[in-house]
Amino acid sequence: MSRPLRMGAAAAVISGSVLLSRLLGLGREALLAGLIGVSAETDLYKQAFTIPDLLSYLLAGAYLTITLIPILSRHVEAGDSARADRAFTSVFRFVSVGIVALTGLMWVLAQPIVTLLFPEAADPERLVAMTRLVLPAQIFLVVGSLLMAVQYTHRRFLLPALAPLVYNLGIITGGLIGAGMGEPSPEAFLWGAVLGSALGNFGIQWFGAKRTGTWFTRDMSGESYVGEYLLLALPLMIGQSVAVLDEQFVRLFGQVEVGTTAALDFARRLNMVPVGVIAQAAGVAAYPFLARLAARGDEDGLAATTGRAARNTVFIALAATATVVVLARPLVRLIYQYGEFTAEDGALVARLLSIYALSIPAWGLHQILARHFYAKRRMWTPVLIGTGFTLLAIPVWLWLYQLFDIEGFAAASTIVITGYSAGLVIAWGRDSGWQWPRQLLPSLARGLTAALFAGLAGWPVVSRLFGGGDVTILSGLGAALVGGVTVLAAFLGVSYLLKTPELVDLARRARRSANSS
Repeated sequence: MSRPLRMGAAAAVISGSVLLSRLLGLGREALLAGLIGVSAETDLYKQAFTIPDLLSYLLAGAYLTITLIPILSRHVEAGDSARADRAFTSVFRFVSVGIVALTGLMWVLAQPIVTLLFPEAADPERLVAMTRLVLPAQIFLVVGSLLMAVQYTHRRFLLPALAPLVYNLGIITGGLIGAGMGEPSPEAFLWGAVLGSALGNFGIQWFGAKRTGTWFTRDMSGESYVGEYLLLALPLMIGQSVAVLDEQFVRLFGQVEVGTTAALDFARRLNMVPVGVIAQAAGVAAYPFLARLAARGDEDGLAATTGRAARNTVFIALAATATVVVLARPLVRLIYQYGEFTAEDGALVARLLSIYALSIPAWGLHQILARHFYAKRRMWTPVLIGTGFTLLAIPVWLWLYQLFDIEGFAAASTIVITGYSAGLVIAWGRDSGWQWPRQLLPSLARGLTAALFAGLAGWPVVSRLFGGGDVTILSGLGAALVGGVTVLAAFLGVSYLLKTPELVDLARRARRSANSS
C-alpha cells in the first residue's frame, strides 16, 4: 500500500501526471491534426463528446471527487472506518445505477439532441453514430471518479495519476490502429477513448481504491449517505459553471464556419497544458488537505493554506502566460503543423493560443478558491458565482465574435474565466476576512511586472529565430528552446530583484521535498 503524501509531494505527483497526460493529449491532438487536419471531420470528432459530457454534468461527474471527499474525510479523520465504508457503498451504488440509466436514455435520445445542438453539422447521421459510440466511456469516467475520491481521501495519488495517462494512450492507440487499417477516421479515436477509460479510469482505480481500506460493505445499519451526497452535489448538478462549460461553448459556437471548432479546440487544448500542470495539479493536491482542515474546524489553517496555495499558483501561472504568449507560433508549428494541418491553420491557432494564454492565472485562482468553499461544504457559493458568469458568457461570446471574428471567441473565454475568478476572490475575502486576499494584490503586481519584462525579453528572440511563413521544425525547436529559456530567466531574474516572497517559498519547499525524498 502506498504511503500518504505531504501536500508538496502530492502536488509534485499530480503535476507530473498532468504534464505527462497533457503531453500525451498534445500527441493525440497532433496525430488528429496530421491525419484529419482542421476540417469538418475534426469538427465531428469534437462534437461527438458533447452529449457524453452533458451526461456527466447531470450527475456532477466533473465534481464527484469534490463531493465525496468531504463526506469520507469526516469519518476517516474521526477514525470511523465503518461509516466511511457505508458512505462509499451507498454513494457508489446510487451513482452507478444513475450513470448506467442515463447512458441508456442518452443513447436513445442521441438523434433529437444532436439535431437540436448541431443543426449545421457536416454529417448529422454520422455524428449521432459517433456520439453513441463514445457514450459508454462516461460510465467508466464517472464511476472511476468515486474510486479516485477514496484514494485522494487517504492521500494516495499515484494510481489516480495514471488515469489520464492511460486514457490518452488509449485514444492515441485507437487512432494509430485506425490509420494502419486504412483511411484515418474519427471513429478509431473514439474507440480508443472507450477502451482507455475502461482501463485507466475504472480498472486501475478499482484496484487502487480497494487497497486503501475504505471499501464496499454489506453492513449498512440502516444508514444511507445518498441524501448528504445529493445535498452537496445538487448545486453542482444544476449550476454548471463557465469553467466546465467553456469547452462546450467551443463546440456550440464553433459551428459558424467549417473548421472553427477544430481551430479553437486545438488552441484551447494546448493552453490547457500549463493550466493542468499548474492550476489543476495544485487544486487536486491541495483539496484533501483543505477538506481535513475544514473537518477539524481549523478556519485559520484553512485560510492560510488557501492563501499560500493561491499566491504560489498565480506566481507560477504568470510565468507560464509569458512563456506561452511568446512561444505560441513555434509551439503550434512543432506540435500541430504536419500533414493536413497547413501553415495558415498554424497562424490562426497560434493567434488563438496567445489570447487563451492570458487566462492561465485565472484558471489557477479558480482551482484553488473553489476548493476552499467545497472543503467547507459550501457548494452554492462558487456555483452561483460561476452560473452568473456562465449566463454572461453567452452574449459576450456572440458580441466579441461580431467584433473580432473567431479571435473574439478566445477573448470571451479569457474575459469570462477572469471575471469568475475575481468573483471568487471577493467571496473568499467575505468568508475568511480580507487578510489573505489582500496579499494577492502585491503578488499579482510583482508577477505581472516580471511577466511583462519576460515577454519583452523573449519576443524579439523568438521573432528573430522563428521568422514567418512555413518555417522548418528545426527553426521552431530552436525558437522554442532559446525563447523559453530567455523568458523564464527574465521572469526569475525580475522576481528576484523584486524580492518576491512566492519565489522564496517555492524554493524552500523544493529543497525540503528534495531532502525528504
